[in-house]
Amino acid sequence: MAEVVLLDTWGSMFGMRAWIALEEKGVKYERKEENLSNKSPLLLQMNPIHKKIPVLIHNGKPVTESAIIVQYIDEVWNHNPSLMPSDPYERAQARFWVDYIDAKVYMCFRICVIFFYA
Repeated sequence: MAEVVLLDTWGSMFGMRAWIALEEKGVKYERKEENLSNKSPLLLQMNPIHKKIPVLIHNGKPVTESAIIVQYIDEVWNHNPSLMPSDPYERAQARFWVDYIDAKVYMCFRICVIFFYA
């Protein structure tokens, strides 16, 4: 297994968040596409609680939840410029927008998709 593996699926805004962070930091990684209708044994092993993507596997240890993954990437590969502002207030504002997108924008998107496909 590669040192860094990202379990992801095409079109996932949460997986994209992790992917962009890895790319911005210049981290070499292997991306493994997951079929969410037929989840791989690796995904089930690395995220046994939620059984969802994204999962970042670093040296065999899983990190789950996209915002946590981005924070982890920023802390581990800290030789490159930070993904977050250095000012505490600006960091708080960035976290606000992450939470807002997760809670409001994504939920609205899901409702629209359900309505469209119903």
